[in-house]
Amino acid sequence: MSTQPAGALLHPRNRHQGRYDFAALIAVEPRLKAFMIINPYGKESIDFANPAAVRVFNAALLHQLYGIKNWRIPEGYLCPPVPGRADYIHGLADLLAADTGGKIPRGRGFTALDVGTGANCIYPLLGHHDYGWRFIASDIDAQALASAAATLAANGLETLIELRVQSDKSAFFKGVLRADERVICTLCNPPFHSSAAEASSGSERKWRNLGKQDPQRRLPTLNFGGKSNELWCKGGELTFVRNMIKESKDYAGQVLWFTTLVSKSAHIRLLQRVLTQVGALDVQVCCMAQGQKQSRFLAWTFHAAEQRKAWLADTE
Repeated sequence: MSTQPAGALLHPRNRHQGRYDFAALIAVEPRLKAFMIINPYGKESIDFANPAAVRVFNAALLHQLYGIKNWRIPEGYLCPPVPGRADYIHGLADLLAADTGGKIPRGRGFTALDVGTGANCIYPLLGHHDYGWRFIASDIDAQALASAAATLAANGLETLIELRVQSDKSAFFKGVLRADERVICTLCNPPFHSSAAEASSGSERKWRNLGKQDPQRRLPTLNFGGKSNELWCKGGELTFVRNMIKESKDYAGQVLWFTTLVSKSAHIRLLQRVLTQVGALDVQVCCMAQGQKQSRFLAWTFHAAEQRKAWLADTE
């Protein structure tokens, strides 16, 4: 099943509607003022071609709209576009609400697992703020987790968002989920590319599509940054998600819904076949849109509808 967005709009509960209030953003994050420009349409904006500007802009958004203070990530780590990440969280909330007659599960009684949280820890920060969920957040990169830990400590969230090291680079849930733990959902932003060269090519293509190529200016390779493990892996997205699906079967009893972003729509049909092979009982393709950008997350469960309803009722 696929749910389609009603036009190229953010989710109705997404806080990032309309134009940015730069005065309010600068008020909470004065560093942003140094990156302000007037865009070709004569409007105030920031220099989105500057990775430092994007990092400060994200810090301002998180402070103004979510109350997250002192959000910092090391240079070179993935700096995610917050509005799109928020849409994933709201889409997950809707997916869960479909099993409870439209009532969104809220509160600390519900725990989610973020696979590969990164230095930004963005999904746990947004998900806890908007829905009160607890989070387990894993990553293979110790420096990324140290950065995430600093953000959590600055905001008193250490007991609500638990960081865990994934010591096995080939595993997703093994070594992270304990035998006595149950989570309502997993989420993941997988490495989309199969090589460093492909990641670089994808970035150049994005610049062309945005019309930002300027022969007089040297633009960064990746304006949103990203370490190698965040951007590419052997076999790319398709292999990464296929392996996740296969491992998910072993954790069927502990997870209500498994989900992951899928950047290429052409991969969906292939992944649906894998899900059929492992015995998934329900598969959803949840589509999102931010302006001209189309995105989606794939969700699957090994529990029937009545089981899911009972699970959520028991968790409250």
